[in-house]
Amino acid sequence: MHPIILKGKVIKGKSRGAGLGFPTANIKLHQKMDQGIYISKVHLDKKTYPALTFIGAAETFAEKEVTAESYLLNFKENLYGKIISVTLLKKIRDSQKFKSAEDLIAQMEKDKKEAQIYFKI
Repeated sequence: MHPIILKGKVIKGKSRGAGLGFPTANIKLHQKMDQGIYISKVHLDKKTYPALTFIGAAETFAEKEVTAESYLLNFKENLYGKIISVTLLKKIRDSQKFKSAEDLIAQMEKDKKEAQIYFKI
């Protein structure tokens, strides 16, 4: 896969990711894309952070709007209003609907481990 770069201002989402233990930086998606979970890098203020990015609608929560949401590994700062670039490096799975928030969290933990192995962290 050739890297795909998304850019935008971080906007307020529904804060659902934070409630699940995976706070995300959300940007508007301006193009149609293959939905799923990607290993990615987020570029902010001349620094690069390892991340996981979800492209899709949160079907587990009956959402229909397709969004781009990035979870930065080992990062705790507030990014609202900041301009970020997201480089999608590798798709690790398709978007899917989970039976419960707990099932989603368990899968997100697996995705995080895969990203940590990819980035060797």
